[in-house]
Amino acid sequence: MENLVITPAFWQDRRVLVTGHTGFKGGWLALWLQTMGARVIGLALPPATQPNLFEITGLAGRMVSILADIRDRDALTAALASHRPEVVFHLAAQALVLPSYSRPAETYASNVMGTVNLLDAIRHTGGVPSVVIVSSDKCYQPRAAACNESDPLGGADPYSSSKACTELVAAAYRASFFNSNDHAGHGTALATARAGNAIGGGDWSAGRLIPDAVRAFAGGRPLLVRHPEAIRPWQHVLEPLAGYLILGECLYRQGARFAEAWNFGPGGDISHSVADLLTKMARMWGAGATWRRDDTAHPHEAPCLRLAVTKAAQALQWHPRWPLATALQMTVDWYRAHLDGQDMVAVSRQQIARYCESLRDAARP
Repeated sequence: MENLVITPAFWQDRRVLVTGHTGFKGGWLALWLQTMGARVIGLALPPATQPNLFEITGLAGRMVSILADIRDRDALTAALASHRPEVVFHLAAQALVLPSYSRPAETYASNVMGTVNLLDAIRHTGGVPSVVIVSSDKCYQPRAAACNESDPLGGADPYSSSKACTELVAAAYRASFFNSNDHAGHGTALATARAGNAIGGGDWSAGRLIPDAVRAFAGGRPLLVRHPEAIRPWQHVLEPLAGYLILGECLYRQGARFAEAWNFGPGGDISHSVADLLTKMARMWGAGATWRRDDTAHPHEAPCLRLAVTKAAQALQWHPRWPLATALQMTVDWYRAHLDGQDMVAVSRQQIARYCESLRDAARP
């Protein structure tokens, strides 16, 4: 596993199912897989925003796109039976904290029962060697120190709690139904990937920091910020996706050795507050971009989230490659290019290529 980089060889012509492909992270993952020659199948609800990455990058015309609800077990079973994926990345979810307060039942139905439906469909269909369930850094009980994969699960809000439940569901299915060493039969190597606070171009979700900042900066308005002192493990979206790709291949090739939980973040010793991130981003954006604290009442959110990534660094040879300044610059460049009417398929592919080059640079002796 030394000097591991992501190359197209493993993914060329590989059948890969991505749930949530119409979302922000799922869209970037589907696009990256396509650049490596994978045969991508997506299952998700229609895009939730206008504009959205899925349509801007023309993904629908270059993959099998199934518009269905992850809560629809029949649709999942049909997709698995028809397309026989060899690797599954499960990203479909209600992915925002604030809506989980107003729609808690929907959040649990999507995040918990959606995962149950997928794993049960895989159990009955069989033949899926590698499954990565994408969870969240918020699945842990809140604490100031960096969270390791063995730390207690929890969550004070419905979204965080639902992600802790997702982890428990995956662990139960792994222990009860999946034999990671038997790829010839119904064996499935199942892992969870815990990451959060991914930034990058193509996200227009309401109530998420970067999209809100882009809307405010582009509109010449000061951004109102709920918790500027909050600390989060910010990282460019391509960083955790690289981890998911490495993990998916390792599960396929070696099964049980990697069938467990994994953190993907900037590292527990790297701390950036919301205020720090926004000050840097406003400087890069220019044009008088500014922000200020929103002093109205808001629902509780964890004041500090940090992830320890030693396990992924040692066992997967995955390491964060872009510091916050680079991640922010790539994000600002993407949105600026979109506002300027540039070819966003080309821009997005160029950013993937640049990230892959950083991986190759790090792997050279």
